[in-house]
Amino acid sequence: MRLTIVDGDLLDQDVDVIVNAWNRNIIPWWLLLPQGVSGAIKRRGGLEPFRELGRMGSILLGKAVETSAGKLPFKAIIHVAGINLLWRSSERSIRDSVRNALALATKRGDHSIALPLIGAGSGGGNPERVQNLIVDELSRCEFDGEVRVVRYRPKRTGATPNSTAR
Repeated sequence: MRLTIVDGDLLDQDVDVIVNAWNRNIIPWWLLLPQGVSGAIKRRGGLEPFRELGRMGSILLGKAVETSAGKLPFKAIIHVAGINLLWRSSERSIRDSVRNALALATKRGDHSIALPLIGAGSGGGNPERVQNLIVDELSRCEFDGEVRVVRYRPKRTGATPNSTAR
């Protein structure tokens, strides 16, 4: 596995698939206010991935499912149930989400994947702690390809993204 931590926008990564930090899929997607990664996907990729998600029913905490990428340039979107019914993340939900997302990408034959800081946004997790949990869990996983952990930073004109290889 080639692991890189980058500052930037998840949707701007040149990878096969991206991970969307999602919820348990109990509340219909069309009732939720678009925010974070999901909001960006809805704005730039359209509603089709969320329509597909809606047909899947509830998702167990930490599990991963795939949908099309809508209008985005990826092969698919892997959605992970990274927050519980109280909209909070936990060490278990983050670790399980990472492990299951990589397992699904491996099964699909993907060679590159980008993950956000699962559970750090709506899930209320401390971004530094979440990043450390993700990196630690990735060190325990097998994946034959590139993994990018993306720390969201808005685009700034003339700035170059910070990148840290591990």
